[in-house]
Parts: sequence; structure tokens; C-alpha cells
Amino acid sequence: MDWIESLITAWNGLNANKMRSGLTMLGVIIGVAAVIALLSIGQGVQESITGSITGAGSNLLFVAPGSFQMGGVQAPSGSAASLTYADAQAIADPRNVPDANIVAPEFTGNTQVIFGSANINTKVTGTTPEYLTAFGMEISRGRFITEGDVNGRETVAVLGSTAATDLFGGFDPIGQKIKVSMPGAAGGRVSLTVVGILSPQGGSRFSDPDNAIIVPITTAQTKIFDGRNAQGESVVTSVNVVVGNEERVDAITNQINTLLLRRHGFKSGEEGDFSVVSQADLLATLTQVTNILVVFLGAIAAISLLVGGIGIMNIMLVSVTERTREIGLRKAMGARKVDILTQFLLEAIILSLAGGAIGIAVGVGIALLVNASGVTSAVVTSQSVMLAVSFSVAVGLFFGIYPANHAAGLKPIEALRYE
Repeated sequence: MDWIESLITAWNGLNANKMRSGLTMLGVIIGVAAVIALLSIGQGVQESITGSITGAGSNLLFVAPGSFQMGGVQAPSGSAASLTYADAQAIADPRNVPDANIVAPEFTGNTQVIFGSANINTKVTGTTPEYLTAFGMEISRGRFITEGDVNGRETVAVLGSTAATDLFGGFDPIGQKIKVSMPGAAGGRVSLTVVGILSPQGGSRFSDPDNAIIVPITTAQTKIFDGRNAQGESVVTSVNVVVGNEERVDAITNQINTLLLRRHGFKSGEEGDFSVVSQADLLATLTQVTNILVVFLGAIAAISLLVGGIGIMNIMLVSVTERTREIGLRKAMGARKVDILTQFLLEAIILSLAGGAIGIAVGVGIALLVNASGVTSAVVTSQSVMLAVSFSVAVGLFFGIYPANHAAGLKPIEALRYE
């Protein structure tokens, strides 16, 4: 029996019981779709995080309280009140860090913001005028905060584009007053006048900058949050430093480390109560995390495809049992063991390929729906498609061998006697 005849025989065998063949394919369809969808989501998250970091530029340094470990993936804690506003001013002094072009400290917290009947829970960032340039932001209407706002602790606010839409809808927010809840035991609300609206930024940082509200740092520290440590010093949650020359990032990191170790009373070589992290550090650490995520999602998808393969084997064994007399008759008419083996293997491969093709369409469709939903991004790559198809064929072959071998090993006389 040649290959074409074996293929026709295998197709006729599958076509004889469409319901059973469809149910067998269903396991493969689910498995392949899961592989493509989950790997696409993992890849999309990875690219989104990478873009969030690189979007701010490779010459940006973050100084934060707490520690940062590369291997253990421990991010800056941001909870210790060890970094002060005076530290940020010292970093901005060209006598201490000559190549620090822009220094923008920030003090952030999450709270409720209200306008009329509309309210949102979002991040309020207290900062200085340098923040706008440090992150390449643009003002679409109005103005940004000024040095006068910072020095005078003015109750003004600049809204991200999404925050402005959520609070005001189609109304012009400029000049309107919003109320910001004061977290903590004191409670109460602070009234802020909207002076500017930011242009849409997209995912350029870890949180959504379009949903943020920016106020003078002194206002955030004294009128909205409790921004002082036990010694009564004004604290910051981070200091953003833009380096003039990217080749000097390591040198500037050492300068900042030396400066803050001295200011915080540590000796050279000791571990301080702060961390200086570059974009490269963040990218390396988060890439490590996202790689683990992609592998984890791929493993879950592979398990579902494996379950589909077990389904193929089970249903093929049932098929062999039901077609025992047919196999015996074919052997009695001269069919060789290899002919029976080839037929059942081809049936398993056809089921895997057909299920794989439908699974690809379903998986790509799920990825497109995820993209359209806006919850997260999903990136379908040729590698994920090829991996899913290859794995489905391998599963079909592997789990089809035992039923095919079982069918080929039947003795003609015993098979013909089978009822």
C-alpha cells in the first residue's frame, strides 16, 4: 500500500465517525490555542514592560529609599523615609554631581480625587518643574507647575489626559477646582485649582502617567500627605536624575552613591539605606521576571496540549477496539503490519494538523481580542505559532504510536473472531 492510498484510507476512517474525530480534535484545538494565546500575552507583557523602561531614555537614573537586588529581584522598597528633599537638592548641586543635567524629586501617594459627582482613585505626584523635561512630557493646555508654586506651596494641579476626561468629561478643566482626599487619621480634603493638562503619554512609566495628577512637591508633602520623617525633614519617594552623557551613567551612579553615603553617615563601601538604579538595571531585572512569566505561561499551555494528546490516544484506542474486525479482514486480505501502523499514525497526524490549524485561528483570535480589550497587549509571533504546530504534531505522533502499534499487532484470526 502506497502513501496516497494509506492517506485516503486514514481519511475515510476519520470521516466514518465525524463526532468522534471532532471531539478528538477539540483537545488539540484547545491546547494549540492556549499555547499561542498565553505565549502572545506573555510576549506582549514583556514588550510592554521593556517599552515602559526604555521609553524614558537610557540616561535616566532613579534614586530611591531601600535596597535593590539584581539576582533576587527585590525592587526599591520606597517605604523607608531615608531619602530627603535636601538629598535631592544636594544631588542637583553641580559641585557634587557635575553631569546631572536634570534632577526631579517626587513624593507620591494614592488617594481619591473628586470633582462634582465624579471621583477617581489615582496617584498624586508631588514634584518640581524639572519633572516635565525629565520624562519628555508635553502640556496640551494651560501650564505646568512652576518654582513659585513649589516655593509657595500653592494648591494647584496638572492633570493627565485620562484623569481629566474621567473627572470632567467634555468640560474644560482649566481653572476648575478638584478635591483631593487627605489619607491618614486627620482625613479631610484639599481643594486644588487645575492649571494644566498633559498630552497623552501612553505607557512610558510603570504606572499610567495619563491617569496621574501632578502637584508641587511641597504641597504634596505638607497639605495632602504626611511628607516628614521622625526628624521633621521633608522626605521624597524617589529622585529622578537625567544624565547628560550616557557613557557617564556608571560614573554618575558612583558620585551619587558617594554623596548620599556621606550625607547619611555611612562609610565608603558600606551598604546604604538607599539605592541608585539605572534603566539598564531595571531592564535586566524585569526582563528576568518576564522571562519566567513567559516560561510559566508556556508550561501551562503545554500541559493543556498534553491533555489533548492523551485524548487522542484514548479515542484512538477506542477506535482500534471498534474496528478490530475491519483490521482482521484487511490483514486476511494481505495488508501488512506496516500498512495498519501507517494508517492509524496518519489518522493521528491528520487530527493533530487539523486541530492545530483551527487552534492557530482560535489562538490568534484570542490575542486580537485581548489587544482590543485594552487590558494588556498580546504579540503573536511566528515562533509561538511554529512551536504550537510542531508540538501538536509531536503529540499526535507520540500518542498515536501506541494505538497504531496495538492495531498493527492484532492477529487476523483473533481479530475476525472479535464481536
